[in-house]
Amino acid sequence: MRRAIYPGSFDPITNGHLDVLQRAAGIFDELIVAVAKDNAKQSLFSVEERVEMLSLATEHLPNLRVLPFEGLLVDFARKQKAIALVRGLRAVSDFEFEFQLALMNRKLEPNLETLFLMPREELTYISSRLVKEISRLGGNVNQFVPPHVVTALKKKQGKR
Repeated sequence: MRRAIYPGSFDPITNGHLDVLQRAAGIFDELIVAVAKDNAKQSLFSVEERVEMLSLATEHLPNLRVLPFEGLLVDFARKQKAIALVRGLRAVSDFEFEFQLALMNRKLEPNLETLFLMPREELTYISSRLVKEISRLGGNVNQFVPPHVVTALKKKQGKR
């Protein structure tokens, strides 16, 4: 079985994330979306909330599982018997960091490949950080995230 892992904080999941994971699910027999518990970022949503939002957004994909993880990604990948990591690239600016990460992961686990996928062009500018900021300032984020995420953002940020 060709199993891959698409890791991230997904705080919250965006339509760009969804585009990448849908295409990755078409490439691999199984895709695990790994939600980081201990990311270095200050998350708006708890890991449980992020897993739930992702699960709702991906329930139409039968070969996809959403799991929380903590610790080294390569250790999680080894436990899940994954052969590849999927990483999304929005812009050239993402590449340098992602490239260093891929090389470090290869050093830690030589049998684990990293696959870079780009979202559709019309989704490349979307980031979770920008979505949270637009929502916090009262802007409309309907075109950037699934409907249940819009609702969760409003609830979390105290808006109706």
